[in-house]
Amino acid sequence: MKHTKTDLTACGIIAEYNPFHNGHLYQLQTARKQSHADVMVALISGNYVERGEPAIVDKWQRAQLALRAGADLVIELPFADAVEPADRFATGAVRLLAALGCQSLAFGSEEPDADYAQLGQELAALPDLHAAFTDYTQTYATQLNQYYQEKLHLNISHANHLLGLSYATANARLQQPLQLIAVPRVGSAHDQAGAHDQFASASAIRTKLLAGDLAGLAAVVPPSTWQFLQVHSDWLTWDQLFPFLKYRIQSASLAELRRIYQMSEGLEYRFQQQIGASQTFAAFLKALKTKRYTYARLRRLCLYTLLNVTTSEMKQAYDQPYLQVLGFNQAGQAYLHQIKKTVTVPLVTRVDAKMGRADGLLGLEVRVDTLIQQLTGVPQDYGRHPIFKGKELE
Repeated sequence: MKHTKTDLTACGIIAEYNPFHNGHLYQLQTARKQSHADVMVALISGNYVERGEPAIVDKWQRAQLALRAGADLVIELPFADAVEPADRFATGAVRLLAALGCQSLAFGSEEPDADYAQLGQELAALPDLHAAFTDYTQTYATQLNQYYQEKLHLNISHANHLLGLSYATANARLQQPLQLIAVPRVGSAHDQAGAHDQFASASAIRTKLLAGDLAGLAAVVPPSTWQFLQVHSDWLTWDQLFPFLKYRIQSASLAELRRIYQMSEGLEYRFQQQIGASQTFAAFLKALKTKRYTYARLRRLCLYTLLNVTTSEMKQAYDQPYLQVLGFNQAGQAYLHQIKKTVTVPLVTRVDAKMGRADGLLGLEVRVDTLIQQLTGVPQDYGRHPIFKGKELE
């Protein structure tokens, strides 16, 4: 049945789907009901995720699973937005959903009754805090939590509450803010190790997959994800990437390392001092760790280093937003047709040579995706077209 309704409305969800599980399905279905949207848009991280590591499967496979589970339109969140701490991640993602014409944004939260719109306005009025925290014995996240507790009596120790507040802050800064829909989080917390009943965190699922243990996973993922997990075992992790990182650090000069995005406060010396004796990525991270830096911050820096991502490249990529379409169904296709003449940033359905060159619109994305293509043998940008729901899982 074709969608002919004019003025379709859209609700956006920002996610990684690494992999897609029952908690994601619950969020998607609940957001559709609460928003009354005609189209559910999933804005998903590309081949690398916020915590500073590769997604366990590529962006196309994750887009395919999202479509099979009920998403209508899947858009890629570019590297320059996806591999950033919560506040910058949220800022980049929210502006893309706004550019896409979404009327609402749904997100999971441990505090679903919080007035996120009001909190967002209060947080948006605060000064930029990145330069304000100078306690080198604590991480930025710890200092931020303390600041929020003192100023606004907020506790942001829960990962999804922090993301929700970050979304709300970014949303409050929009000229036309979106409606915010907080969906109660169900099941295990983000980093909780257990997988039980019908809900488990993506982290818990990844742990079992990497151990080759599929026991119990059929109960916590949709049938399409379970079908996929049973026939795949070549998960992408830092284990495959570490030899390349080691070569990169050992072959680079200190001056070259200083040009890497977020390489500051003399970390380039620490990188070169610790890499030689580190036989695994986990050991290298442990050697780098201080009270000043979270593991996520260090993993992201390792990823920037591996991929040779410079400060100027990240700025250029951030300053040139675009919407790369990964997949859609009939409703999503109708929505794209509706907005194509009014969308305020480039809408990309095919990456050509001009877009993918070093100074092109997708120059950074194509380059960082090249490593994933080499590891998997699967094209990531050139030659790819959006997935239409109905295509069989590869």
